[in-house]
Amino acid sequence: MAYDDSIYRRRDPGIDPVGTSEREDPRYGGDPGYDADPRTSSSHLTGRFMGGESATVSDPDPVAPTRRRNVSPAALENVFDDPAHGEPGRDRIGVHLLWELVLLVVVAVLLFLCNRDYPDLLRGAQRESLLVFGTAIGLLTLGAGLTLRTAAPNLALGPVAVAAALHFAENSDRGVVSAMLPALVAGVGVGLVIAILVVGFHVPGWAASLAAGLAVIVFIEQRSAPVDVQGEYDPTRHAVYLFAGFAAVAVLAGLFGTVKTVRRAVGRFRPVADPALRRGGGAGFIVTFGLVVSTVFAVAAGMLLAAGGTGPVPPTTGIEWTGLAFGAALLGGASAFGRRGGIAGGMLAAVALALFIRYADERNLDIAPAALAAVLVTAGLVVTRLVEANGRPRSYAEPERDWVEEPETPRASWDTAQASPPEPWTSTLPSQQTDRWGGDRWDAPDR
Repeated sequence: MAYDDSIYRRRDPGIDPVGTSEREDPRYGGDPGYDADPRTSSSHLTGRFMGGESATVSDPDPVAPTRRRNVSPAALENVFDDPAHGEPGRDRIGVHLLWELVLLVVVAVLLFLCNRDYPDLLRGAQRESLLVFGTAIGLLTLGAGLTLRTAAPNLALGPVAVAAALHFAENSDRGVVSAMLPALVAGVGVGLVIAILVVGFHVPGWAASLAAGLAVIVFIEQRSAPVDVQGEYDPTRHAVYLFAGFAAVAVLAGLFGTVKTVRRAVGRFRPVADPALRRGGGAGFIVTFGLVVSTVFAVAAGMLLAAGGTGPVPPTTGIEWTGLAFGAALLGGASAFGRRGGIAGGMLAAVALALFIRYADERNLDIAPAALAAVLVTAGLVVTRLVEANGRPRSYAEPERDWVEEPETPRASWDTAQASPPEPWTSTLPSQQTDRWGGDRWDAPDR
């Protein structure tokens, strides 16, 4: 049969219906064959569809030039504060200052109670003894706070202090220097052993120091009874100077630690990603320094506890002193996670603890040191949450809106066309000749 196929031609005769480079239906992609004028923002995309109809699709506006972010020099300084890890920005010290104001009020209240109930406690020989006792607790607190801020807590502080006190009590008759020099050397050795474990094997400081503390307890348990102090050295004669020296070191160290670069360097051992990743040689040196210095502080504190006490030195494990030291450091604002800490919070917490212990002794309150340490550590953990939640960098908690608004990049023109596709088919069929499809045509005989 010879049919006239002109009715099936829905496109111009000069256009290839299949292999054309100009796709008429924009749903298959806005190829550059359409009659479009890209130089105007409201150009029309005209395509020929079946039946000779055309669809008009509007192109989006031309893309405006992209504007870059305006970065201030202060922001760049924060970005390169810790290039590899850490939160950019400066820690908010205001939370530490507010908390230290609370601690100052607590110290004032305790001083008022002591002066009202036991005025002799703050005068004469008892005051000097109180200052020596406060200095000993302060040195332990300072050592605990230092190792907390370096993210390698030294749990061997208490056992080292008790061992130093026992050694001084046994050998103080030979002189202070002769008695304390071996103890200081041993303390440095213990600190180095802990540092080798922590830095060399990159393990948590609390675990390595716990092992060292248990080893020191073996030395303590060789004494089955309290040891009387053999020498006649009386540290109360220098009580004011000893306490002033401790307070000056604590406050100056706290002020020095508020410097952003110093704080980052001191707390660089704090893990920020995988704890197994080493934090570099600088972090290892800081941790070693902190562990050794904190152990020396514990030796000096043990000597003051033995020389400034009124009775023999009992051979205890020293765990209660570790708890008191870390409880006071945490209560003073040092973070249990490392790096963050206050200015004078550790000193104020140590003073408050010394006043409370002496006040409780005067009132004959039977409070076990371990129970007091447990309460202090628990309260210190609450303070750690306060410090970590409110002391993080401002740029992390409240990001600055310093981005310049940029126009949204338009999508391709065929996406816009797809959102409202043109009608590809004609609504009515083209006119047809009746003689071609009439009944007579179908009744014709086959050829």
